[in-house]
Amino acid sequence: METLYTLFIDPLTKIYFLKALAGGSIVAVVCAVTGCLVILQRMAFLGDALSHAMIAGVGAGYLFMKLVFGVEAAAGAMLVGSLISAFITVFMIGFVAKVSRIKEDASIGIMYTGVFAGGVVLVSVFGKYIHIDLMHFIMGDILGISDFDMVVSAIVSAAVLSVIILFFRYFKLTSFDPVMAASIGIPVLLFKYLFTGCVSLIVVSAVSMVGVILVVGLLITPAATAYLLTDRLEKMMALAALFGFTSILGGLYLSVWLNSAGGGAIMLFSTVQFLAVLVLAPRYGLLADWLRRRNMVPQQVIEDIIASMYKSGRAVTAEHIAGYVKVKAKVMRNAMKYLAEEGYAKPEGSEYVLTDKGKTEALRLKKAHRVWETYLHYMGVPENELHAKAHVLEHFNDHNAIDYIHGKMGYPATDPHGAVIPPVYADGSFCLTAVYGFSDKEVEIVSVDTDKGISAGDIVRITHTDDGWQVQKDGETAVLTDEEVETMTVRLLS
Repeated sequence: METLYTLFIDPLTKIYFLKALAGGSIVAVVCAVTGCLVILQRMAFLGDALSHAMIAGVGAGYLFMKLVFGVEAAAGAMLVGSLISAFITVFMIGFVAKVSRIKEDASIGIMYTGVFAGGVVLVSVFGKYIHIDLMHFIMGDILGISDFDMVVSAIVSAAVLSVIILFFRYFKLTSFDPVMAASIGIPVLLFKYLFTGCVSLIVVSAVSMVGVILVVGLLITPAATAYLLTDRLEKMMALAALFGFTSILGGLYLSVWLNSAGGGAIMLFSTVQFLAVLVLAPRYGLLADWLRRRNMVPQQVIEDIIASMYKSGRAVTAEHIAGYVKVKAKVMRNAMKYLAEEGYAKPEGSEYVLTDKGKTEALRLKKAHRVWETYLHYMGVPENELHAKAHVLEHFNDHNAIDYIHGKMGYPATDPHGAVIPPVYADGSFCLTAVYGFSDKEVEIVSVDTDKGISAGDIVRITHTDDGWQVQKDGETAVLTDEEVETMTVRLLS
């Protein structure tokens, strides 16, 4: 019990720990929320660029106050200098990307390293006037946060969060679909610069407190962690804020336990937290991906099962299908489960029967096989090799491509063996007589040649009886002959 008190409760009684927790949480929350938009807009490199380029503004502000007013370490002047440096960097990045063939990511790399190098040279040349601890600038000292830093950070955080809340819909639309945003009159460039300004303010206000490395890490890592757990921006922002806070809390405890630098411990904890979510995330995690791949049934197996069930023409058991499709029992179970879930087959006791959707898919496969056989024959492939080669190619059954190949050959009605090429089309329609045992089901008429009040676009219910084909429309029934039905193509209603 005493050990638990020493590890977890005792640090909370220390003023420096509480100040670091409060100040770090302010920075972490605003960085995490803003970082969600940074990731969606693929601007992760920008935060790194701004934080490094700030050294020039800090040095210039320090030098200005020293030479003009004889004052050292004027925080306000360095803050203003940093902000100016950040905006100059952003402007130059956009300018170079706009007026040249250089892409924005390369432009960021060029300009931020140039501005950063300029800051280093400035500090080196005027070293006797500028007394800046570069190590503190890079690593920060979160355990030594000043009251001024906390106040500035709190004000900036409140302002940035207010802007994000106020213009959330615009930021969201310009992040996901800037082309659509521009088409409906939203000034995309204006909101891009507004958001960039928010990022600049965050970086400038936080670097003096937590350092370059930590501010970039807090801007990206918690948001990236949340991105693995949700597809909704609002939820992503809430989770990112939570992960930002836990990064600060866990990192500070780690720093106390290991007697290490606060910034490094926070980023270490944040990174470990990200890796844990990367492994365990229920949808996008490595474990979930491994389980999906482990249970995944190859598309070729699915198609072979559908084809064999269609060929059987009746309800069949999984064991019966296994006689035609040689796969492991577990793969067969997963395949039949998939077919049932997707509506291609339905269980009837211990047996499975193809649905109309499954029969249509089987026709597509049969058409693909026979079109490929015809094409291979046309290309001079020996007849004894046609079936085997077409069996491989039939799984490349993009419907538009099959229709294109079929059309290029003049739409032959039969394959080289005289078998009919099923009339099923890329738009999902098919000839009604091509599907065996068509059930009593509503369909959409795509085309038909009859004078019995049935036309394209009608939603009808068709039943095949001994007397012919009964078509029910708006409570009335018309009986079509086999010749009329052969002119009809229909599409299943989803």
